[in-house]
Amino acid sequence: MFITGTDTEIGKTWCTLAIIQYFKDQNLRVAGMKPIASGCHPSINGLRNSDAEQILALTQPDLAYDIVNPYPFEPPIAPHIAAKQVGQNIELNVIIRNYEQLKTQADIVIVEGFGGWRVPINANLGLKDMVLAMKTPVILVVGIRLGCINHALLTAEAIVKDGCYLIGWIANQIDIDFVGQQAIDTISEYLSAPLLAQMPYLNNLNVPTLANEIAKIGKI
Repeated sequence: MFITGTDTEIGKTWCTLAIIQYFKDQNLRVAGMKPIASGCHPSINGLRNSDAEQILALTQPDLAYDIVNPYPFEPPIAPHIAAKQVGQNIELNVIIRNYEQLKTQADIVIVEGFGGWRVPINANLGLKDMVLAMKTPVILVVGIRLGCINHALLTAEAIVKDGCYLIGWIANQIDIDFVGQQAIDTISEYLSAPLLAQMPYLNNLNVPTLANEIAKIGKI
């Protein structure tokens, strides 16, 4: 299952963690993956990404970090640009090999994307090529704020036109001052994919609370 979003900084990681917990609550073995990440921090073990570390800790902390996040980059910019800056090429076959390995160790694999749907991964391939190679359905996280209707409908249209299977979307309240229910209702009216959860605005991450919001509807 692949988690994408309408933009960067709209809560993909929080929603990814919530989905992982939702399946764990059903006694399923869940593996998580963040194949490509920028804005990573140096450590004694190499570059590390905080999102990938949270995913690893919630799923299978005994896995090697490099399986979960094979392409970490320090510059906090689009990954394909960061890779070019450090002289590295992102290879899709490496990502798919790791993904297939995770599939052998879990009942379900949850993969968090990066940025929005149209972000490239290298000079020739984009996010859609990764999803198509994985043959996995997509969940769209919509950051509920001004402009979210347009962003949601355009992204959903692109996902479907690219030949990927959009199984549903999550409304994630990211602007405390934006009253978003009418926007959520409008998106629901125009999208054929179901609304999977309405995430409340939270100052701090609370995975059980967010997982419960998914369980309320329970359509995944």
